[in-house]
Amino acid sequence: MTKLPPLRLKPREGRRVRAGAPWVFSNELALDAEAKALPPGSLVRLEGDDGKAFGAGYFNLQSLIAVRLFECAAETAIDQPFFEARLSRALALRNSLYDRPFYRLVHSEGDGLPGATIDRFGETCVVQITTAGMEKLLDPLTAALQKILKPECIVLRADTPVRALEGLESYTRTIGADAPHHIAVEENGARYFADLAGGQKTGWYYDQRDNRAFLAKLAKGKSMLDAYCYTGGFAVLAARAGAKEVSGVDSSAPALALAQDAAAANGADKVCHFMKAEVFEELERLSAKEERFDVVSADPPPFVKSRKDLETGAKAYRKLARLAAGVTAPNGILLLASCSHNIPLERFVQECAIGIQRSGRRASLIRSAGAGPDHPAHPFLPETAYLKALVYALD
Repeated sequence: MTKLPPLRLKPREGRRVRAGAPWVFSNELALDAEAKALPPGSLVRLEGDDGKAFGAGYFNLQSLIAVRLFECAAETAIDQPFFEARLSRALALRNSLYDRPFYRLVHSEGDGLPGATIDRFGETCVVQITTAGMEKLLDPLTAALQKILKPECIVLRADTPVRALEGLESYTRTIGADAPHHIAVEENGARYFADLAGGQKTGWYYDQRDNRAFLAKLAKGKSMLDAYCYTGGFAVLAARAGAKEVSGVDSSAPALALAQDAAAANGADKVCHFMKAEVFEELERLSAKEERFDVVSADPPPFVKSRKDLETGAKAYRKLARLAAGVTAPNGILLLASCSHNIPLERFVQECAIGIQRSGRRASLIRSAGAGPDHPAHPFLPETAYLKALVYALD
C-alpha cells in the first residue's frame, strides 16, 4: 500500500480534532508547498505537530473544512472493502430499527463516511456527494453499495449548492435503471410518493419520521394545517390517523401533486386539501380571516443557510412562530421545525418562544426532538444533529 502524504497540525492547534471531532480547518494546518500542491480531495495522513498520527482522511485546501477524517488508522486502505465494511455496519443498524427498506442508510460523519449521504427507497438508492474527497472515491463507494444491497438503481444527486464551495460541478445521473420521478415510499404505515430525480435533496425527508408519528396521534378528530407540506409527510399521516380535515400549503406544484397522490393512496383524498401558495402570505391571509386549526405544523426550508444568515434567519423563524401560533386554535398544538444546523437549538427555542409570545398566546413546550435514529449524529460534531422540532401546547 502506498503511504499517504502527511499533513501536520500547527502547535497548539486542532482543539476539536484532538478532542475527537473528525474535522480540521485550514488555518489549523502547517502547510508547506508540497501540501498546498495536493489536488482537492487527496487522501492524506493527519499528524499532530509531534508526528503522532490521527488517522486517514481527505484534504481540500479550497474548503474551510480542509481535512475530513474517516476515523480509522492512518494505514487503512480507503477502498471498496473499506466502504463495504462501513456500509454493512450502517445496514445492520437500520435493519434493527426498521422492518421495511425505507430509511437513511448513510448519514455522513454519523456513519463514518464524511461527505456522503445515502437514502434507501426499496430497490433504489439515492447518493448525495458534497465533498471533493468523496467525489474522488465515488467508484469504490458505489461498487460497495452494489455489492452490499444490489439495488436496481443508484441515483447520483450531485446537485447541491454546497458542492460549489468544494470546487465541484453539479450533475444528476444514474447507475442501473432510470431514475424514478414517481416512486412509492413507505413510512409509519402510510404510502407516499417521491421524485428521486428532480425533488428536493434526495426526494424525501426521512428525518421527520418520528415527529410525523407524534403529531399524527394528536391530530385524531381535529383540524390541521400543514405549512410547507412538501409531498404531504405530516398532512397525509395525520389524515390517516383520523384527522377530520387537513389543509396543506406549499409553493411547489410538483410536490403538491405528489402529496395529492399520497392522500389518494391512503384513502384520505376527501380529508386532505392542498394549496399552492407562499406560506407567509397564506398565514397572513388565514389570520386576517380568523381561521383557526387545532393542530398546526410548520417545517420550512432552512432559513439560516450559513453563519452570516443567522440574524436574518432567526427573525424569519420568529415571524413564522408568531404567524403559525396566530392560526392555532385555543388549546391547540403547534409544531415548529428547523433543518438549519447554523442556528443552535437554544437560539431556535428562544426565537420560537418570542414569536409565540408576540402572537398573544401562552405556550408550553411538550416535545423537543431531532431526526430519527437513521440520522445518527457524531458525538463530537453537533452540526450533524441539525434537525430541531418543537411541539407546543397553546392556551
